[in-house]
Amino acid sequence: MPLPRSLARPARPRLAGGAAAGLARLSGLAALLALATCCPPTATTAITNTTTAVLTRPPVAAPLVDHARPDEPHLRNVHQLTYGADNAEAYWSFAGDRLIMQTNHAPYACDTIEELTLAGTTNLGAPAKQISSGKGRTTCSYFLKGDQEIIYASTHESSPVCPTPPDMSKGYNWGLFDYDIYRANADGSNLRNLTPNTKGYDAEATVCPVDGSILFTSDRSGDLELYRMDADGTHVTQLTDALGYDGGAFYSPDCSKIVWRASRPTGADADAYKALLLQHLVKPTKMDLYVANADGSDARQITYLAGASFGPSFFPSGKRIIFASNYQNPKSGEFEIFAIDIDGTHLEQITHVPGFDGFPMFSPDGTKLAFSSNRREDVVGGNYPNGKPAGAHDTNVFVADWVDAPATSTTTAAPETAAADRFAQYVGYLADDAREGRGVGTAGLTAAEQMVQDTLAAAGVEPGVPGVVGGAPGPGWKMPFTVTTDVKLAPDSSVTIDGAVLAATDFAPMPASGSTVVTGAAIVDVGWGIVDADAKLDEYKGKSVKGKIVLVHRFVPPASKLDPEATSRLGDLRWKAFVAAGKGAVGVLVVDDGEPGTDEAALPTLAGVESASKLPIIVITRKAGAALHAGKHTATLAVQLTPVRTETANIVGVLRAGAKAKLPGVVVVGAHVDHLGLHGGTSALDPGVDAIHNGADDNASGVAAMLEAAQALAARKGELQRDVYFVAFSAEEMGDLGSAYFVKHPPTPEPVIAMINMDMVGRMKMNKLHVNGGDSATEWKSLVAPACAAAKVDCDIGGSGYGPSDHMSFYTEGVPVLFLFTGSHREYHTAADDAALINAAGGAKVAAIAADAALAVANRPGKLTYVKLPPERMQVGDVRRKGASLGTVPSYSEDPHQEKGVVLSDVVPDGPAQKAGLKGGDRIVMIGQAEVANVSDLMFVLQAAKPGAQVQVIYVRKGKRETVTATYGQPRGKR
Repeated sequence: MPLPRSLARPARPRLAGGAAAGLARLSGLAALLALATCCPPTATTAITNTTTAVLTRPPVAAPLVDHARPDEPHLRNVHQLTYGADNAEAYWSFAGDRLIMQTNHAPYACDTIEELTLAGTTNLGAPAKQISSGKGRTTCSYFLKGDQEIIYASTHESSPVCPTPPDMSKGYNWGLFDYDIYRANADGSNLRNLTPNTKGYDAEATVCPVDGSILFTSDRSGDLELYRMDADGTHVTQLTDALGYDGGAFYSPDCSKIVWRASRPTGADADAYKALLLQHLVKPTKMDLYVANADGSDARQITYLAGASFGPSFFPSGKRIIFASNYQNPKSGEFEIFAIDIDGTHLEQITHVPGFDGFPMFSPDGTKLAFSSNRREDVVGGNYPNGKPAGAHDTNVFVADWVDAPATSTTTAAPETAAADRFAQYVGYLADDAREGRGVGTAGLTAAEQMVQDTLAAAGVEPGVPGVVGGAPGPGWKMPFTVTTDVKLAPDSSVTIDGAVLAATDFAPMPASGSTVVTGAAIVDVGWGIVDADAKLDEYKGKSVKGKIVLVHRFVPPASKLDPEATSRLGDLRWKAFVAAGKGAVGVLVVDDGEPGTDEAALPTLAGVESASKLPIIVITRKAGAALHAGKHTATLAVQLTPVRTETANIVGVLRAGAKAKLPGVVVVGAHVDHLGLHGGTSALDPGVDAIHNGADDNASGVAAMLEAAQALAARKGELQRDVYFVAFSAEEMGDLGSAYFVKHPPTPEPVIAMINMDMVGRMKMNKLHVNGGDSATEWKSLVAPACAAAKVDCDIGGSGYGPSDHMSFYTEGVPVLFLFTGSHREYHTAADDAALINAAGGAKVAAIAADAALAVANRPGKLTYVKLPPERMQVGDVRRKGASLGTVPSYSEDPHQEKGVVLSDVVPDGPAQKAGLKGGDRIVMIGQAEVANVSDLMFVLQAAKPGAQVQVIYVRKGKRETVTATYGQPRGKR
């Protein structure tokens, strides 16, 4: 996505939550779902729990089972630790020598906390000891860092008896009992309340192994949300705020991330959820997993599975999640343990035993896995170690040695994550360092384009460019065009001061320098060269510079105390040259001597391309400029910068309609494949960082989604009633040049009836997709909403078709468009935009939505109803951080023979330019007294303008020079 856009970063999205209580002896699905939380309800009759003494269960001399199931290669030496009743949520001590868990075996009336000591490798079944108070219902226990203390939730202060469980005749629900979270010594003594000031549900607490902070779930906000607090209960911070249950959260081993289960009810389900909350109930049958940073930021949904996924925790690496789910049969109690990467890829089934397996958690050293199950590993030679068989639905705690078994077929081919796996693979290739940041003209971009071509071909997409393009004998993939990628200084360029020719090492032109010769002009010192009313600076006051060369200090005056925005704007040498040209100067000399005590900045290089100034802009060394601030001096400037033209290409494929009845027109699905290159260039937002800018989100993600959409549509080719073109645009980062070329040189005589663009779709947060352009056709919402619903994604559909990406080239030509976008982030246009940050599960969902929307519009009789609207926030053209707007949308044409001026690709409806009579195709050459040679000049004029002021605009239309009067409007956004 190119830089001329709003750079405002949205507020951190927050998450959402809910929870439940107690272990149960239920039947069928309810019995197993009762284990799917850090506290399901029990079905036993509520009675007073009078047990106050510490209870123990004797050790069980069960042998290790040398587990060798071929379908469970990760598990060895599976050992059962408990027998009878319901035992679950066994979580490791930080030393890895104990487990703390909840159980409801006799004589307990309801769930109670016990500790299991692991005595050794040959006899793991050591005594179990009760450590909770023996009053009320307890749940959700965890060791605190150091293992000297524990936490758990209990209802005993609300009432010492077990709370009455929910009425299961009205459906399976969890009861949100009046729990508080307590801290105690490891033996249960010294009990104190960490959440004494809130009434309601506070439970599901787990602990960070680094700083001891506590994650928990509470309904204190009116919804079930995640919270974080210090180990002493202070500094409580809410982490989530979306409607739905959020709970069962765990920290990653380094505490940089959290994982949890969540429900996101919508429509009638949302109403039912809220109604149950009022009754202190929640229904846990639909849950997926989310991962976020530890503060709740960058939250992303990583599973999109049927049924309930729960009990997630991290692998020791922090890069993978282990969890339980019944998605294979959502209406059953058949829960298995699965693993998945934190980006939603590589789903793998770990257990295969019929019944319930859940609550998996690795030991701190990663060598063992504790989990709960109602499997029957306790049977040895027909005998039961404790003398009697377990109940039909008893759930027990098991420990197994973990084996990092080699990947199996299910690891890489799980159909539930196959699209996410491919998406991640595509992004990984495109954003690899070997692709050199995919800058135009690099071998890396060529390799990326070849990968796109090969992948489309493998999916069944045909070459989409007629043979006449480029003289090829038949249809091809490449649509070539040329762009300016660099400028070179002619050998005879020189700077002469007072008759002495400067050495080549003492001067360098700016990339934005004008190419011209100025002979024997007087030099006038204008200080910092700044004129700005807000900064109260006017360096030209009392000085005449017409026909002369101005000498300016580099950067801004240190004593001015300008804010960062003003420092960047007023220190810009292209801006200083614009000011000088407006004063009648013929050239600019720049020297870094405004702060003599500082190190001298290096002379500029000619890397990159910038909009050329009317004046030559030459930076000289301090040595060369030492005498110029006193006395009279003259200079001759001879500068000739030659543009370097480079051929690049759009990659164009077409999926031919397979339906018998074919409709007129075509649909385009596109994404730009180029990025900023090896060093980032002038568009990078991390100046000074000399590193490859890989552009994983911008826009390897969009290309990956386009490729995945192509595969999805190819599988449904027989349904297509219109051809669908898939295009990887080049030179988008240079101003949408590839899409502009495509629009002007369409590869088919059929009209484009709709365009779907994907740019930055790899960082979906909170399962939210922005579908911009949703108002560019009256039918879009009815076509896109079903696609979003099918993908289970929350889509924000609306807005005009303007925006800083390739879709705008189509919208300004009258084509309805969609722009799929998952949001801005701090890594935008920096070297930190890497594949490790990509949400592959979300990206695959974007691809599915794009494919379904493309199919819907391809099969819809007739054209969409095009609607031209003003942008909600002007993101291109005359967007400035201050000043005014004309409502123009400049073209970024790369025609080297184009005359000076700004050609408009469009004007904003009801904007100042349209009201003055301007329209797309006009070339503005002057605004007020300022010549406008290029887009930079237009920006500078608007930056200094005041809303409401009138100004004369001179433009050229069909070769004729015209003048109109326009009234500046308010700026619509910030760049």
